[in-house]
Amino acid sequence: MCKNTLLPVNTTLNCGGKLLDLTKPAIMGILNVTPDSFYDGGRYLSGQAYLHRAEQLLAEGASVIDIGGMSTRPGAGIISTDEELKRVMPVVEAVCQRFPDAIVSIDTVREQVATAAVQAGAGMVNDVSAGNLDAGLLPAVAKLQVPYVLMHMQGTPQTMQQNPQYQQVTEEVMQFIIAKLAFLRSLGITDIVLDPGLGFGKTVQQNYRLLKDLPVFALAGLPVLVGLSRKSMVCRVLGISPADALNGSTALHMLALLNGASLLRVHDVKEAKEVIALFDQYRTV
Repeated sequence: MCKNTLLPVNTTLNCGGKLLDLTKPAIMGILNVTPDSFYDGGRYLSGQAYLHRAEQLLAEGASVIDIGGMSTRPGAGIISTDEELKRVMPVVEAVCQRFPDAIVSIDTVREQVATAAVQAGAGMVNDVSAGNLDAGLLPAVAKLQVPYVLMHMQGTPQTMQQNPQYQQVTEEVMQFIIAKLAFLRSLGITDIVLDPGLGFGKTVQQNYRLLKDLPVFALAGLPVLVGLSRKSMVCRVLGISPADALNGSTALHMLALLNGASLLRVHDVKEAKEVIALFDQYRTV
């Protein structure tokens, strides 16, 4: 019997002097310090809460902690730069100090926030806007010399789920990524992770089309991140709320791995780690 040939891209990323090995699938654990995120908004706003959450993510097997201070759920409002800095910087500083060996990612669309976070110890920039909401962000990432997560989003968080339209969603998302990759490389950014942006300006059907077509994105020769944890592509199909979407998310994480995902961005690290262990066993048979 033939082995599955859709293996994760063999890539090692230099995250501010800390190596992230993606030759095997890894986990990015979500640490939202927001009052309004769609699932865990308001849970980790105090120092004790966010440090406990970071400790839990690492203990359960996260390779990266992704810290975000502005919700990007559909319809979410834009907060000021000062407010975002006020939310994320104490968290980045505290997590980097308490867990000096951890890889921290800053989830932001802003140059000022990315720069401050990396200077405080973050080693990766995760940008849902692909640089389209702050012209200074991508040149700043080039100067900071940290890996960059390039994600596709149609519109903005405020408008993205207002009847998203594509002729061929996979082809159009891939064309967008190819064009952005050329620009990133012209700036000198070479450590790049691709994210097709499930839930960001896509219908449920379009999300599943992209999930099925993940091997197309792996053809770029870069690791692929999938962020579907507890999102509407689970909830709407099953008729449940995000609070009840762990099992559905876990099932889709296995499909993502089978289709070539290298990095899973999740709320539930323990369960994702178990999926990866089962996937590793499956693909070695």
